[in-house]
Amino acid sequence: MFLISDNKDTYTGMRLAGVEGVVVHERQELKDALDAAIKDKEVGIVLLTEKFGREFPEVIDDVKLNRRLPLLIEIPDRHGTGRKENFITDYVSEAIGLKL
Repeated sequence: MFLISDNKDTYTGMRLAGVEGVVVHERQELKDALDAAIKDKEVGIVLLTEKFGREFPEVIDDVKLNRRLPLLIEIPDRHGTGRKENFITDYVSEAIGLKL
């Protein structure tokens, strides 16, 4: 696993759990960090703080749609999740077409 975070708190917490990573803030820094993670054959999962999915969705979507590996996982940061309360239930309902 490899972490790309927008803040030092999340980075520090993941480092304590043994996950290497970087802290980036700009679009180009994110692209460079993703490129480095993609080239590293030891990295199978890239953890990204949710802020990147909101601010730079085209960068994240490009990797998700055009690459099998690494798997990109968006995680909440220290401020919590940006998703609404019933995110999972709504997602499943929409996917199968039934109200749960």
